[in-house]
Amino acid sequence: MKTIIFRTASNYLLPLLLLFAVFILLRGHYLPGGGFVGGLIASIAFVIHSFANGLDKTKNILKFHPGFLMPVGLSLALMAGAAPWLLGLPFMTGLWFEEPTPVIGLVGSALFFDTGVFLVVIGVTLTIIFTISEGL
Repeated sequence: MKTIIFRTASNYLLPLLLLFAVFILLRGHYLPGGGFVGGLIASIAFVIHSFANGLDKTKNILKFHPGFLMPVGLSLALMAGAAPWLLGLPFMTGLWFEEPTPVIGLVGSALFFDTGVFLVVIGVTLTIIFTISEGL
């Protein structure tokens, strides 16, 4: 049932949940959270929007098929894990920039790995949910 209250609330929840997902992603390499949980929250934001406004309107917001995020995220995570090899270090060794970034803090390879996981989780989750929704 698509009530006007649900549709209106979903339009406000989408940007708030996406912002919260990015917050969880960014705090994940210091505290609990990270790419997986942040990706699930971002996916939930789009699922709520599609339930309230219809799948077509949500797909118009995304502008591309969510499956595109899977290889992009996997490549980013793989590059973050393999970057230490260029310095003669073992795979997945943490590399950190010297100076902290004003909003994010200390940035390292863990953040890039988490961002890759974030994109893969969004891509997989939305592809599955959208495929199931199209069949209904």
